[in-house]
Amino acid sequence: MTTHKPVEIDELFGELTAAEDGQKWFVIHTKPRCEKKIAEYSFKKGINYYLPLKDSVRTYKYRKIIFTKPLFSGYIFVKCTPDQRQTLIYSGHTVCFLKVPDERELLEDLNQIHFGKLKGADLRKCQYLEKGKKVIFISGPFEGLTGIVENQKNVNEVILQVHLLKQAVSISAETEQVKVIR
Repeated sequence: MTTHKPVEIDELFGELTAAEDGQKWFVIHTKPRCEKKIAEYSFKKGINYYLPLKDSVRTYKYRKIIFTKPLFSGYIFVKCTPDQRQTLIYSGHTVCFLKVPDERELLEDLNQIHFGKLKGADLRKCQYLEKGKKVIFISGPFEGLTGIVENQKNVNEVILQVHLLKQAVSISAETEQVKVIR
């Protein structure tokens, strides 16, 4: 008999810091709808991961159900050793491991998303920008957060990108809250 109990996991297990002691950061491309299963498996095996989540609301007849789903479906970020990587392959939920050419850039991207989520940002999927102006929040709840805007004259959303995946999320912003970084 199956139950319909959702998998409850933390977004972050470990820290979003540079890899050390033979570890490396990887992006795991997962089988469909297996991101939380890999996160749960990683937690049980003591492997650091980051799986940004967003709330989703479903209404069934007379009930409203709130659950979480991955912000970047099909992907989870892990920091592991070669042995731990092999353990994750044995889980049966991975498709492949994407190599991270620039770990510093990936961590910068992930830290910006994590910081925004900690501050209560309503992150929405949006189009990845090839070009844009880099901005920083100078006031408001997201002070210190950096992102990209498409048009610096009409700032109504700041885009946070994960360059490795070529995917992005946006945060609503007021023009007076952000400043262009030269």
